[in-house]
Amino acid sequence: MNSSGERPAAWREGWDEGDGSLFAGRDAHSDETEYRTLTYEVTGRIARITFDRPAQGNAITSDTPVELAAAVERADLDPRVHVMLLSGRGTGFCGGYDLSIFAENLDSDTGVDRSAGTVVDPIVQARNHNPEGTWDPMADYAMMSRFNKGFASLLHANKPTVAKIHGFCVAGGTDIALFCDQIIAADDTKIGYPPTRVWGIPAAGMWAHRLGDQRAKRLLLTGDCLSGKQAAEWGLAVESAPADELDARTEELVARIAAMPINQLMMVKLALNATLLNQGVANSSMISTVFDGVSRHTREGYAFQMRAATVGFRQAVRERDEPFDDHGRTASPGL
Repeated sequence: MNSSGERPAAWREGWDEGDGSLFAGRDAHSDETEYRTLTYEVTGRIARITFDRPAQGNAITSDTPVELAAAVERADLDPRVHVMLLSGRGTGFCGGYDLSIFAENLDSDTGVDRSAGTVVDPIVQARNHNPEGTWDPMADYAMMSRFNKGFASLLHANKPTVAKIHGFCVAGGTDIALFCDQIIAADDTKIGYPPTRVWGIPAAGMWAHRLGDQRAKRLLLTGDCLSGKQAAEWGLAVESAPADELDARTEELVARIAAMPINQLMMVKLALNATLLNQGVANSSMISTVFDGVSRHTREGYAFQMRAATVGFRQAVRERDEPFDDHGRTASPGL
């Protein structure tokens, strides 16, 4: 039954609230799913999806895109949830892909893996990255495109998604964050894609769509990073805050979004996404994913991989970044 007009601000009631709710008398859906890479919690109208591998810098594994997409769908279906907040535990949001198996251990078993025997099996992909073997570009694409599909659930979800980033959001971590509808960052967060210097192209293909052509090229033609404060100034983040104020500022933002009716949020997002998607997001992702695979199978890519296998991935990354004077820094100078 529609509101008679006697209840003040009845439009602020959630989908699951009020006598006229479509969900009246229905029990709340129960889902006790446990995840390997993240945690899921609903508080009030906010679904909180939190990467939970802090000891590994929340590095991306084959579980990450599958679990992220499942958590996003879980929130999208829940009539209590108005907005999703994505964040990371520990010292940073996400340090990118867990690449050690590809760069250091070309054919070593890492134990029980739910992806075993599939195109995202790390052992299968490690073999496909063997410089002495034959590279199958479509096996590579089959893997990376599925990572992108999982991350893109944040963009294609009906409800708004907000990324709260702190510490570092680099390499593959940016593929995730840039699919969110809003990014809020700590001032000192390091944000960028240093692997464009060798052995990587941002597979999600979202940089130009979020920053525009020139600014995206400014970062990706050098591998330089922005601070969170600079990201807000450039329009990559909607705002930034001192690290000790980030939580409070983020809660203010998601609370304001959560106060809106779900159907209004959905219509606004779908309407604005229409413009974004018409820019060619899907095509950008496909091309970038192919080139990401190519970048790991050039002469230079093999040289980086073999160096990592010889001295370790961390040392190879140090050698990659030190000529740019930003290895381990919070942000690149001059940006």
